[in-house]
Amino acid sequence: MSSQEEILSDVRFSRITRDPRFWEMPEKERKVKIDKRFRAMFHDKKFKLKYTVDKRGRPVNYSSTEDLRKFYALSESDSDLSENDSKEHTEKKIKKKKAKPKPKADS
Repeated sequence: MSSQEEILSDVRFSRITRDPRFWEMPEKERKVKIDKRFRAMFHDKKFKLKYTVDKRGRPVNYSSTEDLRKFYALSESDSDLSENDSKEHTEKKIKKKKAKPKPKADS
């Protein structure tokens, strides 16, 4: 840290602390806001890839949905809808699995 303090105290680099181009981006602005049309990408199987090895060939247990949540956020008006949607989505899956079609008897 002392080397960083020396750099900031140097007259040549003092402008860096006042220049907004070098400020760190706030947490709220880092993620791209997604509206309700694209909220399916957080739970749809089409957007989920499961990785078994990383780029160097080491074994990992990782899926692409973690990246989606890391880089994208639902817009403020849609965030409460997405929580309800995900619950409804899982309930629909459970109902589909329980409901089995009955074979029709021919007379």
